Amino acid sequence: MKKQHPVIRFFRHLFSSAYWVRRYFTQQALTNIEHAISASEKLHAGEIRFVVEAGLEPMEILYGKTPRKRAIELFGQLNIWDTEHNNGVLIYLLLADHDVEIVADRGIHRFVGDAGWEAICHAMELRFREGAFEVGVLEGIEAIGAVLSQHFPPQGTKRNEIPNQPVVM
Repeated sequence: MKKQHPVIRFFRHLFSSAYWVRRYFTQQALTNIEHAISASEKLHAGEIRFVVEAGLEPMEILYGKTPRKRAIELFGQLNIWDTEHNNGVLIYLLLADHDVEIVADRGIHRFVGDAGWEAICHAMELRFREGAFEVGVLEGIEAIGAVLSQHFPPQGTKRNEIPNQPVVM
């Protein structure tokens, strides 16, 4: 994420709204993302969750909450850490900051590391800059699925531990 002046960042978040989420992620796009997560999870024993948020509350901005801190907060609130093999992955998109974060549980993070997740985020951000938000998320899901398949191949009958529906905030 490019560093923004604090006042500009404050107003970007203040005037962000659900309209921006709907503009970039139609109901059909959200359905496509849900289906992509479902299809991906048939190929590995991991769990993927996508969250998109228009902006943060003004007080969160004043106290300096970063997209990374928010992503970690949601990782805990949505129980993505609570998977049998510690291999849950959160894709978090904060539209007001034009930032995507990936937070992964320790089971998969030890294989991928920060550099691996940052590479996937960077590829997604390139698509977002083109205005291809749905494509960026779908490609991110595919890349994460490939990593999960490599390290956590499917193991018999798998239960879905985390809902596949995107979370819109």
